[in-house]
Amino acid sequence: MAWTWRFEKADGTETEPAVQPEDFPTQSDAESWLGEVWRELLAGGTDQVTLQEDGSTVYGPMSLHSAKESDTGGAASE
Repeated sequence: MAWTWRFEKADGTETEPAVQPEDFPTQSDAESWLGEVWRELLAGGTDQVTLQEDGSTVYGPMSLHSAKESDTGGAASE
């Protein structure tokens, strides 16, 4: 089984990620990787991601924009 991410613009069209992913052996590995690089992906033009297992959607699309950023229209503070 291979776990992969689909990288999308806000309208759902696929986009090239700013950080090249790999195929992950477990869901946990895929999620950990995303947790480490989501800011870089967002800065590079990815708005949302979808987790897939062997080509089937597990969940998503999941926005990389924080709820606070959406509410204020600006960048989220850390």
